[in-house]
Amino acid sequence: MIAHFFIHRPIFAWVISIVIMLAGMGSILTLPVAQYPDVAPPTIRIDTTYTGASAQTVENSVVQIIEQQLTGLDGLLYFSSSSSSSGSARIDVTFQKGTDADTAQVQVQNKVAQITTRLPKSVQNEGVRVTKAQNDFLMIVSLYDTTDTKMSVDVADYLLSNMQDPIARLEGVGTVQVFGGQYAMRIWLDPNKLASYSLMPSDISSAITAQNVQVSAGSIGALPSNKDQQLNATVTAKSQLQTPEEFSNIIVKSDSNGALVRLGNVARVELGSESYNSVTRLNGHPASGLAVMLAPGANALATADRVKKTVAKMEATMPDGYKVAYPRDSTKFIRISIEEVVKTLFEAILLVVVVMFVFLQNWRATLIPAIAVPVVLLGTFGVLEVFGYSINTLTMFGMVLSIGLLVDDAIVVVENVERIMREEKLSPMEATEKSMREITSALIGIATVLSAVFLPMAFFGGSTGVIYRQFSITIVSSMVLSVIVALTLTPALCASLLQPHTESHGRGFFGWFNTTFDRLIERYKGNVSSVIARPIRWMVVYGIIASVMAFLILRLPTGFLPSEDQGNSMVQFSLPEGASFKRSDAVAREIERYFLNEESNNTEAIFTISGFSFSGSGQNAGMAFVALKDWDKRPGVYNRADTISSRATMNLSRVRDAQIFSLNPPAIQGLGQSNGFNFQLQALSDTDREAFKTFRDTLLSNVRQDSLFTAVRLGSLGETPQLKVKIDEAKAVALGLSLSDIDETLSFAWAGKYVNDFVDRGRVKKVYAQGDMEFRSKPEDLDKWFVKSSSNVMTPFSSFATSQWSYGAQTLTRYNGLASYEIQGASAPGVSSGVAMDRMEALQEALPAGTSFAWSGLSYQERLSSGQTVKLYAISILVVFLCLAALYESWAVPFSVLLVIPLGIFGSVIAASLRGLENDVYFQVALLTTIGLSSKNAILIVEFAEAAYNRGSSLIEAAVEGAKLRLRPILMTSLAFIAGVLPLALSSGAGANSRISIGTGIVGGTLSATFLAIFLVPLFFVLVRGMFPKRQHHATLVGEV
Repeated sequence: MIAHFFIHRPIFAWVISIVIMLAGMGSILTLPVAQYPDVAPPTIRIDTTYTGASAQTVENSVVQIIEQQLTGLDGLLYFSSSSSSSGSARIDVTFQKGTDADTAQVQVQNKVAQITTRLPKSVQNEGVRVTKAQNDFLMIVSLYDTTDTKMSVDVADYLLSNMQDPIARLEGVGTVQVFGGQYAMRIWLDPNKLASYSLMPSDISSAITAQNVQVSAGSIGALPSNKDQQLNATVTAKSQLQTPEEFSNIIVKSDSNGALVRLGNVARVELGSESYNSVTRLNGHPASGLAVMLAPGANALATADRVKKTVAKMEATMPDGYKVAYPRDSTKFIRISIEEVVKTLFEAILLVVVVMFVFLQNWRATLIPAIAVPVVLLGTFGVLEVFGYSINTLTMFGMVLSIGLLVDDAIVVVENVERIMREEKLSPMEATEKSMREITSALIGIATVLSAVFLPMAFFGGSTGVIYRQFSITIVSSMVLSVIVALTLTPALCASLLQPHTESHGRGFFGWFNTTFDRLIERYKGNVSSVIARPIRWMVVYGIIASVMAFLILRLPTGFLPSEDQGNSMVQFSLPEGASFKRSDAVAREIERYFLNEESNNTEAIFTISGFSFSGSGQNAGMAFVALKDWDKRPGVYNRADTISSRATMNLSRVRDAQIFSLNPPAIQGLGQSNGFNFQLQALSDTDREAFKTFRDTLLSNVRQDSLFTAVRLGSLGETPQLKVKIDEAKAVALGLSLSDIDETLSFAWAGKYVNDFVDRGRVKKVYAQGDMEFRSKPEDLDKWFVKSSSNVMTPFSSFATSQWSYGAQTLTRYNGLASYEIQGASAPGVSSGVAMDRMEALQEALPAGTSFAWSGLSYQERLSSGQTVKLYAISILVVFLCLAALYESWAVPFSVLLVIPLGIFGSVIAASLRGLENDVYFQVALLTTIGLSSKNAILIVEFAEAAYNRGSSLIEAAVEGAKLRLRPILMTSLAFIAGVLPLALSSGAGANSRISIGTGIVGGTLSATFLAIFLVPLFFVLVRGMFPKRQHHATLVGEV
């Protein structure tokens, strides 16, 4: 017997435990720390640009050709695409979780390479990029000027020139995105002056390219040289220009009499910005921002610390007035939520020890299970490293649940040794040996059953499977280590630490406790006999309990993961189509004012971006990132992130012409940009865009009127006014004009074009030429531009071009190869996401024929997980049944254990209903834990009852004896487990909703499973065993008592 060996070799047992602890301590130092494991499925992004094409042209000429090639990809989940009026095309291809991102990228690259020749020539020249998509901002580093003497462009240039590269090169940083552009040399063209000198924009571009060059002139005396060569020197000639003055002096035209036309004569030259597409501010000050995205598999906390340390070193050399803020920092929430779970872990250990001491009433006996806790927990960290997991909220939850389960094994050993010493007056060594003979197989049986409950979770696919796997591996490895400790170290400690039994406490608290408990056992014995005597009545009660449980679990609202206060919020706003940047900026200032004044007690910093949002970029869009103060400075529901967001949405709805939504980050990074649902309305192949747009508007109107929803919006920007320029090609050719000159002039005039590079303070930057602002502000300005004919005649656009207004999409989106509109939103306060999603599907089905729907992002995973739930429970219960059948060598007896499962689920569902919780992933883990724990309690009674029955006792006597003998350890282990999980159920602060969801389910389930099962399990045993009365001596796990 294993235990016999270690009882006589205690040092050996200690060595094994010390090795387990050392392995765990080493792992803690190297394990990465994150809020969640890498749950989001890998996404590969294909993007390119078709310069000058409309959204419809991009969709037809580029996107559909690539989409049709995306077949036969291993593990493909879904793909979505967008084509914008700026000519950009983007396709996001999402693969199943577990697919290697590098392999997926290579597969997509190979597919794209096969059809590159079918794409337009300008797209081939531009190139098609295939990259691993990074959507989540780990943090945003914002640089701002407190003196307000600089403009956003100045701050952005400093950030790009001095901070971007050092941060991008840090370990753990995947990619970075800068809000704002660095300096660029801007050549603002005047068409009237150009025409007066018979020049076109292309002439200016050619002159700049020819004169802004770096010439390599070699050296004097370079080898090979003459034998008598005495001199060697490097020759320098022209270098790239550096200042606006130098650019102004570029010669763009000359004539035979020596007259020169310089660039300054036909254009205004200044050091401007590379991009004017957005304006950023922090707390009202000019600012720029740098969003940091995490590299796959990197440690979030360590990466954020490296970024902050690097920025702190730079602060000393920054210009006066420049300060750094972090308007979004997801690591604050990660850090504090992990700290909260660790605090819960220690609270659980303390409460478990207290419960054990109350029952064992002996510090020596209490110390033995307490020693098992650090050995098993540290060992579990070692197992996590072997499996390549991280320290995250899920694995830490698994640890908290393990505490209650792991002390159970040690308690069963110690309690049985104490009972034998008390009843049979044996020495600790003899009592331990006898006890281990009785319960070794029982310990293995309980561990097998509990592992059987959690092990099927490890084999589920998708993002939900990743979440389940964290719990499964953590708890199963804890259970295995717990049994190893219970069979090695615990018996060795019992034999060496416990003392021969003396008379029990007769006075004080323990005297009262023992007397009360003894009376309780006698009353309990009578009650069990009474229950067994009235089987029909109590089976009817059991049936009612099971029916109520089934009714409540079906009515329990469904969800994926609880929404958490992550310490930050986002605001997304849009104005009517065609609204100018000036109006968007005014709305951004209004949002700033609201948060800095009305929510000043809750707001740490607000970073606004006009011209950019997650729905798309445009002058009529914008967003803000709001960093909230620490959780301890925002007590109560009123100051919670979701309440602040709801309040902001309501108050900012008064802002004229703007649609403003305050949103919270998604529960899991990588699955969408904000919390809520992502609904894809898809057009069937015979539905045209106009009809589809009508269906979209009808659905949006219906959803916005429904009280179940809030913050409902389109996932892309709407249609916008478009000025279509129509070139009469026949007339242009007749006038002697080159069509390429016309296209080039139009591009320079209104879009602006990159010419070449220049050097600014040691850094290479870009040169752009574009029409000055007063020559591109209204449709008639097109007529001010001229194209030179083959006979050198300057011809105005009005001679061969007309323009007309129309409406067109800024962005066209598709999903899985069908035209689609993404509708984003969230469930209203008090409404579960599952209910909101069901309602969305019902509203879509009410539309006329011609559309279908799909879910993406977090919503897709939620629908996937809800479909797996029943399968998960069924497989777990089946595996438990098979394990019990093998252990008892009986097909019948396991039913007396499995019948207890509805009793545990009943308590979990009641507790969740009373607290208004949802049936989410955490609650499902709580239910599985409850199933395991209720089965364990039943096993303890059934094993001892089976042993008594096989020794010759009658069925009823055996059932009553088993129940009486195991009442104390059952109450002790159950109360210890409840004490361990109670801190989760009573949590507050960062990440509390997840802890409450799992803790409430387990506490409720354990209470009902314990206090109902101790009465009904003996009845189940009598009824099931009565059907199969044959005694089997070898069937018991307990052996001879």
